[in-house]
Amino acid sequence: MTAVDRQLVVHHDKELMARATAARLITRIVDAQAARGTASVVLTGGRNGNALLAAVAASPARDAVDWARLDLWWGDERFVPAADPDRNAVQARAELLAQVPLDPARVHEMPASDGPDGADPDAAAARYAEELAAAAGPGQRLPAFDVLLLGVGPDTHVASLFPDHPGVREAERTVIGVREAPKPPPTRISLTLPAIRAAREVWLLAAGEDKADAVALALTDPGEQLAPASGAYGTERTLWLLDRTAAAKTRAA
Repeated sequence: MTAVDRQLVVHHDKELMARATAARLITRIVDAQAARGTASVVLTGGRNGNALLAAVAASPARDAVDWARLDLWWGDERFVPAADPDRNAVQARAELLAQVPLDPARVHEMPASDGPDGADPDAAAARYAEELAAAAGPGQRLPAFDVLLLGVGPDTHVASLFPDHPGVREAERTVIGVREAPKPPPTRISLTLPAIRAAREVWLLAAGEDKADAVALALTDPGEQLAPASGAYGTERTLWLLDRTAAAKTRAA
């Protein structure tokens, strides 16, 4: 699969987008568990990622998921202390994770700056890469993620991969430490594009007028260094899940 195989789904507004995507995600998890016994999802933060989790929490269909057989990973994380409210994992717990019966051993948070690697984001990234490889099995570096969620930033960044920033050019490692990010906090941990592209399905979320230029640019495929979102795609399916304002400058509008 390549970037040009993507599908665009445009919703009337951000609230409908969150609810519809929640239903889609629940269905995908249930289908994966029926097929393989377990499911694996990579979460994203930000306003759209958190709205999606809140919609899953509010959905009566959430009880169809066997939460104890779900592995959760993160696409990126702010490299701050574990209890910091800026952390994607802290926000995810507040929106959904604390409300469902997950197996704690299957909730794979990225290391924090007060964790075993201290303030070294590169060591923390290497630790997470090792955890991914251990879950993947012998000879593999990554689990087969069923769905990998990404928010699209107003500058086209995904995870913590920013336009013309060193991390977007990483071709070998699966997880990297990010320094001097143009968006605060400046120090982060992120999956790389090779890791993102290993997912069965990649879903890119964008809602709001401030995302319209980024969505339109990324969909012209200008190259991942200029628009990292254009380089994010799955092995089986790539979905761009948008509201009307984010899609306003695309052909789908």
